[in-house]
Amino acid sequence: MTADSSRRAFLQRASMLALSGVATPLAVNLAAMAEASAATASDYKAIVCVFLYGGNDYANTLVPYDAASYNAYYGLRPTLAYQHSALSATLLNPAAAPVDVNGTAHQYALAPELAPLLPIFNAGKMGVLLNVGTLIQPTSKLQYTTRSAPLPSKLFSHNDQQSEWQSSLPEGASSGWGGRMGDLFQSGNGNATFTCVNVSGNAVFLAGKQAVQYQVSPNGSVPFNALQKPLFGSASCSSALQTLITQQYAHAMRSDYAQVTQRAISANDVLTAALAGGPAINTPFPDANGLASQLKMVARMIASAPAIGARRQVFFVSMGGFDTHDGLLGVHPGLLKSVADAMAAFYAATVELGVSNQVTAFTASDFGRTLSGNNDGSDHGWGSMHFMLGGAVNGGRFYGRAPVVASDGPDDVGQGRLLPTTSIEQYAATLGGWMGVSNSDLLSMLPSLVNYNAGARKLGFV
Repeated sequence: MTADSSRRAFLQRASMLALSGVATPLAVNLAAMAEASAATASDYKAIVCVFLYGGNDYANTLVPYDAASYNAYYGLRPTLAYQHSALSATLLNPAAAPVDVNGTAHQYALAPELAPLLPIFNAGKMGVLLNVGTLIQPTSKLQYTTRSAPLPSKLFSHNDQQSEWQSSLPEGASSGWGGRMGDLFQSGNGNATFTCVNVSGNAVFLAGKQAVQYQVSPNGSVPFNALQKPLFGSASCSSALQTLITQQYAHAMRSDYAQVTQRAISANDVLTAALAGGPAINTPFPDANGLASQLKMVARMIASAPAIGARRQVFFVSMGGFDTHDGLLGVHPGLLKSVADAMAAFYAATVELGVSNQVTAFTASDFGRTLSGNNDGSDHGWGSMHFMLGGAVNGGRFYGRAPVVASDGPDDVGQGRLLPTTSIEQYAATLGGWMGVSNSDLLSMLPSLVNYNAGARKLGFV
């Protein structure tokens, strides 16, 4: 093992240690010691990734409504399908109906539990992205079946497809596309630490090549407990501990770890003060809703952005439970309600704060699921449907191509698994371009984007 790799391994392990009740809010990354390349911005913008872990069931999220599609949907999952009459209240009426590969127009309704999002769509502030998933290049069904085009690694695998969604690279990737976006903006922020912020733990999405993902809880920054009150009842012990863990050492690994620790202590002080002095948010967020608690913290941090000098921020929140092989009808509606309540409250909070035009939230998940049921659940799929909302979203519209709802149809690679017609790279490039990433930097940020024609790289939803 080389000295560099040994040093990196030490820091990766050290970031997970607890010391006298200490929990570090920084996901340590040796490359974060370097400064990122600059992308200047004079205004404020943020994107918020809402990741649904487990693979969200697309067909019971955005439900086919026109007669032909609904009948095919019901026929393929009779024990799982919503009744048609239950969907009329959440029918989406876009500016233009989406069409499939045959030119046939389609209608969709939101699942009834997503009703809180309907007014946002109708107000033109939420868009729907159809059949998006992991791809290396545009791929036809024939190319898939004959394996004559490169395919993402280990399709239908949770870990691998989470990595592909979050990093555009196979599992084991050391950086995600959100973090690589942060690389471009962190030197333009007043405090680089707050460029990439994770409110749900740790995710490759926010790991940059230089940028560090800063981890907070729904209640705020994670303090060094032993420094917040006298250690063992002794202020001298706390002082000695702080000196021990932050002083500079001749040994390179100890010195780097001390530097990261000092940054974490300083970040806690800065963020705690900024949140305490930030504007109040009067928008009610639902109780007992973990995703809502995370998004409320994001809203508070956005409100405090001027105090910490942030101009560009990338946030990550998440919710689990979407691996619905069993009991889909008993579990999935409640999950969707939590998502809708949380995202609707978050959008309302950005309106209250006067920053709705500067914040775009979007959903993502491991993959979609099969349209064909397995009695009371659905299995791992591929393409899926996702939502983008915010004041800058060209909403009230569908983006991408509507899939044909049919067993062994042109978009079905088996059991209702959708072959994506829009890629993660296009999804990410659209968001990155809105944030101010140049076309050339988008190609560096997203390794497979070069495989798409220049005119098709951005989808136009912001």
